Amino acid sequence: MSAGSEAVLDLLPMVFAAPGEALAQATEVLDDRPPPLHASVAHQVIGIWQRDFGDLRLALRHLRRARDLAARADSADREADVLATLGVALVHAGRTRQGLEAFDRGVARGTGHTRARVLYRRAYVWWVLGRHSEALEDVRRAVPVLRQADDVIWTARALTLRATVHLALGAVERADADFSAAEVLWDTTGQEHDKADAVESRGLAAFRRGDIPAALRLLDEAEERYGKLGTPTFMLDIRRCEVLMAAGLAPEALAEADTAIARLDRIGGQSTRKAELLLAAARAARLTGDPHTALARAAVAVRLFAGQRRAWWETHARLVLIEARAGTGRRTGRMVADAAAVAERLRSFGSPAAPEASLLAGRIALALGRPADAERHLAVAARSRYGGPPLARMTGWAAQALRARAAGSGRGVLEACRRGLDVLDDHRMTLGASELRARATAQGTELAALAQEACLASGDPRRLLAWSERWRATVLSAPPTRPPADPALLSGLTAFREIAARAEGARQDGRPVPALDREQRRLEREIRSRTLRLRGAAPGTGDRFDPRALLARLGDGRLVELAVLDGRVHVLLCGAGRVRRYEAGRLADAVAEAEHVQAGLRRLAHPGGQARLPLVEAAGRRLEELLLGPAARHLGSGPVVVVPPASLHRVPWALLPSLRERVLSVSPSASSWLRAGAVRPPAGGRQVLVRGPGLATGGAEVPELAGRYGAPTVLEGGSARAARVLRELDGATLAHIAAHGAFRADSPLFSSLAMADGPLIVHDFERLARSPYRIILSCCDTARFASVGADELLGLVSALLPLGTAGVVACSAPVNDAAVVPLMLALHKGLDAGLSLAESLRDARSALPGDAVHQSTGWAFTAFGAA
Repeated sequence: MSAGSEAVLDLLPMVFAAPGEALAQATEVLDDRPPPLHASVAHQVIGIWQRDFGDLRLALRHLRRARDLAARADSADREADVLATLGVALVHAGRTRQGLEAFDRGVARGTGHTRARVLYRRAYVWWVLGRHSEALEDVRRAVPVLRQADDVIWTARALTLRATVHLALGAVERADADFSAAEVLWDTTGQEHDKADAVESRGLAAFRRGDIPAALRLLDEAEERYGKLGTPTFMLDIRRCEVLMAAGLAPEALAEADTAIARLDRIGGQSTRKAELLLAAARAARLTGDPHTALARAAVAVRLFAGQRRAWWETHARLVLIEARAGTGRRTGRMVADAAAVAERLRSFGSPAAPEASLLAGRIALALGRPADAERHLAVAARSRYGGPPLARMTGWAAQALRARAAGSGRGVLEACRRGLDVLDDHRMTLGASELRARATAQGTELAALAQEACLASGDPRRLLAWSERWRATVLSAPPTRPPADPALLSGLTAFREIAARAEGARQDGRPVPALDREQRRLEREIRSRTLRLRGAAPGTGDRFDPRALLARLGDGRLVELAVLDGRVHVLLCGAGRVRRYEAGRLADAVAEAEHVQAGLRRLAHPGGQARLPLVEAAGRRLEELLLGPAARHLGSGPVVVVPPASLHRVPWALLPSLRERVLSVSPSASSWLRAGAVRPPAGGRQVLVRGPGLATGGAEVPELAGRYGAPTVLEGGSARAARVLRELDGATLAHIAAHGAFRADSPLFSSLAMADGPLIVHDFERLARSPYRIILSCCDTARFASVGADELLGLVSALLPLGTAGVVACSAPVNDAAVVPLMLALHKGLDAGLSLAESLRDARSALPGDAVHQSTGWAFTAFGAA
């Protein structure tokens, strides 16, 4: 073969090493009027590029031309190679029959080494079609020939493909072995695109093992590699959507899938990938509680898969379609039969999703009052509880719990729920980011609800309390993983602070800041991406909640835990050695009333709102009836701790008449309150006072407090910079921070306090070795949270409690800045006298003037924790 021929043939491996360069060189070859053989190669290279990164219609045009030129060149192996490339493109275009026919001709025309390459590509097509046994058979035939020919690149591709097929069948260990063997081979090549694909595939393997942080890290690395090559890849989008959904980030998965579909449509890309993206979007929409969007996406996916003759994929899409229909409230016998048929087909394919379909059939049958049918399907689904990845085992335990409930076995329900939630606990603790831990709890919602329902039926309030605690504020049970040695994260946080400060300054000057806003959003994505990759500690959840320990600790106090079952509030009143249950109002009514109260407090924060005071007080009485009901008459005379569900975090509890004059604190869970009470203050008694910029009163309480405490660390003006503030806060006994607070409902861990050099965000606080023993946050919106997962809160206060803070005073509503100053001074007076935060806040409220502005200011502040 001449040097010129070898140079042209080198373009084929180049398209997966340097795609852009290969495209340019192939175009130059065609400009020189090459002989048929060289022209065939050039058209094939352009066709591959268009097939994988561009317009599929152009790809087919070039590949058909390459096939015709190969025939003119009278090279059977060249023709076989092009036919394989064309076959892949035809299948991706949805022309499955034509694609398989092209492969049949390619296998017949090719010989030896070339034929093995054709078999590998046909195996890839079988995988795309969901025909995994055929894929494994073709790879089995191809690999020995490729190895014998010392074809490192194609052997590595074949091993990577075989690993991917094993993953689809749930054989994770086999997949790992093939991925490892392929990685060794890739390291000897310069195939950069193939290497990126291998990293992406390893991310998929990590996901199948249940290692979400590793999956996110590897997919991010693959995206970076693809970005350097300038090659978009829709398979990566599909896989990222899978991981995001498993991480509890379904809204992000839906947005990513829809964006990728739009991008694919713009370039005229592969219809096979579009169908897979539609399936991902349908699943994400269902998980976000949007069954109508899920129905629309799944229906189109089913039609596309059917037209593409992709039965494996079509069956998975039909499962989502039935789930979406059930999500709209529809329950019919036909749906039971359809779900059972889907389950049977999935089992025949060897799909790990089969138990999910059986569970769905059982659920619908139960809803229709068909216990025999339900038992048959649930028994099949329950088999998955002892093996497979965490979420598959949870599916099995959910099925077992439903079986026990149908059989009237409360003990069986609780045992199944306990085992299932233990699986999820172990899974959550592999996640280092508090956000992922919080969102992952949503996957245990059904099990927790079934357990509480069984406890309610048993009539044992102490058992109901234990199960209410079992799945409440679990994120606070352990601090997030800290990455002190991650210079990229530190750099990102510093850059974010600088950009955010510049953007805020420009906005205050009335200047548009679109470029700064874009850069800020980019940095936020980068910071969040790095924190989500953090791995957690070893599996294990620590000590279980013990009601006896709580009752012993309470003394003459009472703890009021609010549990929600079937939309109603149940009050678990703990104290005087026992737990009593009372039924209060509807949760939806209480949430609506709390929003009305918030609106009233906003009005009262400004002079002239006095007339609304009676309305707000009346709303407080209604809230008490809805939230405490008869329990309000049995609170005793001692301190009260309120443990509300996440949906009620904005209730100003001090406004409720029976709580207004009490020593009152709020805790995300009884367990959290017990842990906070066990925290001991650090040695040294160091106080830190911080004044941020732009306050209406200038943080007027800080200078007076500085004189009261003798020699505290005072950070204000240029010294109130984020790095210095964090350094001084670490391990302090008391911190008082007067700084503007900003709550980010869209991204709660970017909620912030304004410092001299920009925002101090929750991600910053999570880096503290030990947050201050007591913290007082004297400005608006510092006690606002986002409710995520099953019953979790994300925000500034919830970030501090696991890090060593025993008590926080913060504000959940807009307040009058001037009225805050006397409240804070009175609060610190109580602390000087040796009182707790809750005792000091109670006395500070009573010391305020009786006008509406000061009263509403006192109600807006809450003591959290037990210090």
